[in-house]
Amino acid sequence: MTTSPEIATGQPPATPLVSAGFRRYALIVLLLVYTVNFLDRQIVSILAEPIKDDLGLTDTQLGLLTGLAFGLVYCGFGLPIARLADRFNRVWIISGSLAVWSACTVLCGRAVNYATLVAARMGVGVGEAGCTPTAHALIADYTPKEKRASALAFFAMGTPIGSLLGLALGGVIADAYSWREAFLLAGLPGLILALVCLFTLKEPRNGMARAAREATAASQLGFSATVRYLAGKRTFWFMAFGAAIKAFIGYGHAPFTASFFLRVHGEEIAQLAGQFGLKPIGFMGIALGLLSGVLGALSSWTGGMIADKFGSRDLRAYGSVPAFASLAVIPFYWAAMTADSALPALAFLAPIYLMGSLWYGPVYASAQSLVPASMRATSASIVLFIINMLGLGAGALVVGGLSDFFNFGLGLGKAEGIRWALITSAFFGVIAAALFWLARGRIREEMVS
Repeated sequence: MTTSPEIATGQPPATPLVSAGFRRYALIVLLLVYTVNFLDRQIVSILAEPIKDDLGLTDTQLGLLTGLAFGLVYCGFGLPIARLADRFNRVWIISGSLAVWSACTVLCGRAVNYATLVAARMGVGVGEAGCTPTAHALIADYTPKEKRASALAFFAMGTPIGSLLGLALGGVIADAYSWREAFLLAGLPGLILALVCLFTLKEPRNGMARAAREATAASQLGFSATVRYLAGKRTFWFMAFGAAIKAFIGYGHAPFTASFFLRVHGEEIAQLAGQFGLKPIGFMGIALGLLSGVLGALSSWTGGMIADKFGSRDLRAYGSVPAFASLAVIPFYWAAMTADSALPALAFLAPIYLMGSLWYGPVYASAQSLVPASMRATSASIVLFIINMLGLGAGALVVGGLSDFFNFGLGLGKAEGIRWALITSAFFGVIAAALFWLARGRIREEMVS
């Protein structure tokens, strides 16, 4: 079967698919969707200790709950939903997915035991699988190529903002009521936002004859054709696996950072919390939420702006920016985990969050620009499959397993166990940096759209 030249090259249409004003509105709405996505995904991190105490869990079980159980279904459903997004109405897919994962977040608060909680979290994973690849493809169609990294980085700000809200609100609500009510309140906004998406966002393919041909071609070419096309794109694979290592570190640390402070600096955290009229979990939720949310959002936005600015001169900047950041944060991880008291440890987390999301814009823009338009949702889904299988699927489970090993296996105790689990995993950043640097090699030759 032959493919038309415009599909093969993936060149953008001569006129914009949507107006600049609608594009800004759509980006804000999609940012809200992604914020709710990560609020519902990450709220379990601050609730880990009360869930563990209530249900009598180990750190390995916590890692399974926060990582692998969610990651397996997220990745398993991500690819087939992305194929649907390359063929059918993406607004419907995003709206329906949002409604599903929000409802399952509410069900997490109604779990009666560990098994039902895992099942509800898997339901959240099924719903969220339909969000990111679909939104990436929609944004790529809304946005000119020269602004794509910035637009996708703006969307990716939902990760730190959602994490901020999940940590801060989750901690405060859990202290005031319980972890169950925190899940309930986290899930409700998404049900309303799903209706906003359904009735106000536009599917740009609806008005384009050319896009209709691309959608038909995508259905005919199939998933295997996209994989074959990407097989020769070394940039794609280096960027994807570099991002996966970064996600492995980030997702691995997320459910255990608050636990680290509560176990290692418990008395000091209790005193600090008391000064603000809070309990320890609520204090840590606000502290970590502000650090990760504010600095993480700034990091994501800055990474996209830098990539677009310097990438317009030399596309290798898409690999250089995350490579530098991956190495630069490692000393700060060590300093934070070995600090003698809580406040210096929190201070050392600031540069980690400030540089930790710089890779979002360059990586996601590369995934959209290395393929024709008809393959964008599938390309994004493959990237996210790699990122989440290694990062979300393995990160928390490995860090939790390391913590139990250092605690029980080596007899270091639970405080030192979590400390050395976090330190050990942080050094995987060297591998991420090497992969991002290798991605620079052929990126100028391999970009197509």
